Amino acid sequence: MVESTTIQLVGAFFFGTIIGWYVYFINRYRKADVQISDLMSLIAVIGAGTILTLFPASTDLFGAYGIGLAAGFFSYFSALVYMVHKSQNFDVDWFLDGRRKKPKDDEVIPPGTAETVRPMVD
Repeated sequence: MVESTTIQLVGAFFFGTIIGWYVYFINRYRKADVQISDLMSLIAVIGAGTILTLFPASTDLFGAYGIGLAAGFFSYFSALVYMVHKSQNFDVDWFLDGRRKKPKDDEVIPPGTAETVRPMVD
């Protein structure tokens, strides 16, 4: 068995972190209901043959990738928790169903801005 260098382990970790962050991002901005094809795509991204070629199973590199994947995924969630906690416009209910305060009369969302949740209904 060939020993992995520190730089390889760090690289695998950060590669996993980027993929984990992106997976959370994609699922958060989903436009439709979850389907089985989404699960298959997720499995393909996380554990596809390319990943196993880069980081063979049962190696330190694959372990570092897996840890990075979890770190990226939960870092995105942690960042959301922090921002919701600090915001005066959102509270924990936002995580449940998207509840938030209505914008004030002098506040606008610029045209063309991507919506993160469905518009509020009066």
